[in-house]
This record gives sequence, C-alpha cells and structure tokens, in this order.
Amino acid sequence: MAGAFQYRPRFVDIRVRPPTAEEAAQADVHALKPGQRACDHPGCRLAASAKAPKSRDMLNEHYWFCQPHAADYNRNWNFFAGMSESEVRARMEQSALGDRPTWDFKAGKNSRESAAAARGFATGDGFRDPFDLFGRTSASRASEAPARRNLGKLERTALADLDLDEDADAARIRARYTELVKLCHPDANGGDRSAEAKLQRTIRAYQVLRKAKMV
Repeated sequence: MAGAFQYRPRFVDIRVRPPTAEEAAQADVHALKPGQRACDHPGCRLAASAKAPKSRDMLNEHYWFCQPHAADYNRNWNFFAGMSESEVRARMEQSALGDRPTWDFKAGKNSRESAAAARGFATGDGFRDPFDLFGRTSASRASEAPARRNLGKLERTALADLDLDEDADAARIRARYTELVKLCHPDANGGDRSAEAKLQRTIRAYQVLRKAKMV
C-alpha cells in the first residue's frame, strides 16, 4: 500500500456550547414576546390569549386572560346573578330577539285577512257551507257538546314545546317556562350547552303564547 489510511471528515464537527450559570440565571422563560399582552389575573406572568366581559353591564369592556384563568373566570361567572325570575325572563326574551326592538306585522283593518277574522272565519262563520262539508255550520255546532278552547296550530305547537297539554292555564305556562329556562340556559345550569336548541324553542313558544294572550 502506498501509505496508511487516514480518516478525513468531510464536514467540520460543530458543537453547541451549553449556557453558563450566569446566562441561565438571566433567561426568563415567561418573558412576553413582542406584541403579546400580560394576563390580567394578579400574579400571572403568562401571555393573554382570551378575553372575557368585565360585568353584565359592561359587555363591551373585557379582561384579558391566559387560557387557564379564562376557563376559571367563565366557570365562576353567572350572567344572571342578582336578578329576579321576572328579570331573567325579560332578559331571555330580549336576547332571543338579538337585543333589538321588534314590531308586530298586523293586517290592516280593510284587508282580506282582517275581514275574514272579524266574521269568525276560523270558526266556520265566514263562509257558506250549506251541505255541511266541513262540519262547522251553525246547525251542526248547535248539536255538539261544548268544545275545548279553540287553539291554532302555533299555540298547540308552543304548548307541546313546553311539554304542556292544551288545557294548561297561564300560571302553569309561566311556571313551566321558568323551569325550562333554568334547566336549559348554560349560565344557569353550570355551563352545559347541550340544551341550547331546547332553550330557543322554549323562548319562541312562550312568545307565541304571550301574543295569543294565554299568559
């Protein structure tokens, strides 16, 4: 052989020097990066990533928390704290409408719908039925037993959404509405959002019954 083999590495071996004791003491792992804001919880040094309203009356003003403190704040915050049952109901109805004023869409007194209703069209008095095809003429009603209160489809559906029968009076309707709001609203049931669809149906049903003067 021409000579002894010698290993020559192709690349230079690069080693990273560990930090000195002084450098390690100066490093702060909790230091905020540019553009980050500190958590508003006293003593917390983490970066804030979630905001929460300061109070029920200041929904547009927020605290900024890190994720753990935001979860703790939301878990202990009750929007309805200190409100009576009537105030809770009023607030729920207002929230269902987006916290905006609404107006009733009523037909004019000279419209066809208004004239039909004035003649008792829904009870069969607003049209002629000489052959009693619909079973609602005056002669046929005279032989009928006293009927239950006349409810439309909207009212019957609303009572069904509240799990009530058609004979429920105003006191039962109000009591059932209050019970369902407390059971279904996440601020009153510990944050459970699984019943939000039921809550929306409950609020709409109560509004329908109020417009029908059943409450």
